[in-house]
Amino acid sequence: MTFVKLYKTGQKQEKAMPDIAIVGSVALDSVKTPFGERNDVLGGAATYASFAASFFAKPGIIAVVGEDFPEAHLELLRKRGIDLRGLEKEGRTFRWQGSYEYDMNEAKTLKTELNSFENFNPKVPEEYKKAGYVFLANINPELQMKVLEQIKKPKLAMLDTMNLWISTKKQKLLEAIKKVDLLLLNDSEARQLFETPNLVKAAMQALKLGPKHVIIKKGEHGALYFTEQNHFSAPSYPLETIKDPTGCGDSFAGALIGYLAKTNDNSEKNIRKAIIYGSTIASFNAEDFSLERMKRLNMEEIEKRYSEFERIREF
Repeated sequence: MTFVKLYKTGQKQEKAMPDIAIVGSVALDSVKTPFGERNDVLGGAATYASFAASFFAKPGIIAVVGEDFPEAHLELLRKRGIDLRGLEKEGRTFRWQGSYEYDMNEAKTLKTELNSFENFNPKVPEEYKKAGYVFLANINPELQMKVLEQIKKPKLAMLDTMNLWISTKKQKLLEAIKKVDLLLLNDSEARQLFETPNLVKAAMQALKLGPKHVIIKKGEHGALYFTEQNHFSAPSYPLETIKDPTGCGDSFAGALIGYLAKTNDNSEKNIRKAIIYGSTIASFNAEDFSLERMKRLNMEEIEKRYSEFERIREF
């Protein structure tokens, strides 16, 4: 097993500590939607999250790819200032194939090849252990806890999950949730995990486990944010062009924690702002396949759409 070099031979290696440690998948995706099809494009939860976070702060990835992973994808991540010291290289890259119908809220998985990701044993580089912010993307909760235990004193740890782990490792997932500050999950996951159709009840049960903040993503219907005292309903952005929603949830998460790391403010008021920035980046991500739209995105566009979100909520 080797680790990906930060830069090509002859270039100075980056020594700065990342602001955010992000553990999750880096993958090659094949996606078909009513608006097109792409094969072996860059994907994975850690990829989308780190790219979105990089608009605000410096993320570092903890993941594994195969020897077959294209160098062009690594170069793209480097150019975004994403730290790759935690990216291992072994075997073949994790691959996912999925499709969407006109209801773009849910992907249909056609094929999954775990490859090197199947035996992934995350190793946290020394430079990441003092990161102020941690995002545990939707991997096995036992691995999430292993990573979190290696981070010394994070200012905020955020955890995401998926239906698979709720079905197969529910108790381990509940243990992991108790150790984080912010729980992030979508509406179907919330209902499944807490065995209730009522999202408010699900959020209240989640808060009782220990997190101070719970965010429930609702796809094209926005997001709900809960604390013990208050709740906040974030709107969605009315998109005219939607090509591929793959990675939108991870883009939302990455932008959210990226903004919190940038501002170093975990207050409820600032988390509400971070949610809107997350929704902003996620809305752009849906406008094209893979990371194509985010590759063209700039802060001027982000701030303009953020302002539109503010106007949507005025009354």
